[in-house]
Amino acid sequence: MITSNLKRIYDPTFVVTKDYKNSLPDLQNGPASLIEGANVPIQQVGISNFKLPLRFPTRDGKELTLETSVDGYVSLDAGKKGINMSRIMRSFYKFKDELFHADTLEYVLQMYKKDLDAKDSYLRLNFNYPVIQKSLRSGLEGYQYYNASWEASMDENGKVRHFMHLEFVYSSACPCSYELAEHARETREVAAIPHSQRSEAYITVELNNPLWIEDMVDICRDALKTETQVMVKREDEQAFAELNGAYQKFVEDAARLMFDKLDPNPDVRDFVVRCVHMESLHSHDAVSRICKGIPCGLR
Repeated sequence: MITSNLKRIYDPTFVVTKDYKNSLPDLQNGPASLIEGANVPIQQVGISNFKLPLRFPTRDGKELTLETSVDGYVSLDAGKKGINMSRIMRSFYKFKDELFHADTLEYVLQMYKKDLDAKDSYLRLNFNYPVIQKSLRSGLEGYQYYNASWEASMDENGKVRHFMHLEFVYSSACPCSYELAEHARETREVAAIPHSQRSEAYITVELNNPLWIEDMVDICRDALKTETQVMVKREDEQAFAELNGAYQKFVEDAARLMFDKLDPNPDVRDFVVRCVHMESLHSHDAVSRICKGIPCGLR
């Protein structure tokens, strides 16, 4: 057994002086000779999923404080060993009491470039955003939560790109199943129920102008019609069955319906939508993916 004469005691009274701090080893800012592997630039390096409560404005002029997961990255030039990872978090914490909006993201990106001496910076805020949803017929209300993200990047010339991500959950009644069920009823007087499934649309938009989360929710509701419900009594359940009957859709239909609403929107520069129908008939899912189609755009 190897023994050591070193003290195995944590001393809470130890005071770090300036000279002691300067004596600490600093490998990430070491010479290029310490670089492992190819001495090439890295597009993004930083930390992911550090959490804190942040304040966000709402469309109706109120504020929400939401638990937020943050990803922060900067670029790293060739010839540099690494970055000070803790500075990603420490720089962000300078803004922890701010009301977050598009301009705030730009300030953070500028701070990242300055504090970490980087050419490019990247930021993503992930949160669950609550929006009141009214029931279809009973007059009740409940909170529908949306997985949402704000994303922004700044290049070496200071150009900023803003993105929004949203997950929207809806129901999709299969048109083919409906027709087959009706055929069984009409030709053989057999009770048959068309199948429907919980479905999800994953939307990413690049923005020309700021867009409220509530606005994106409205776009999805207007396009797909059959959002899953929060507060449900019998009259609401019946109304939801009627909605699914009125707005049957294949996964291809869902993607095109979203395209129809996003394409003319002046606040949206580019977009990509992935629709997933989690089949109740099959053991697999049906998927469609559609984009605006601009050159070198989202795919």
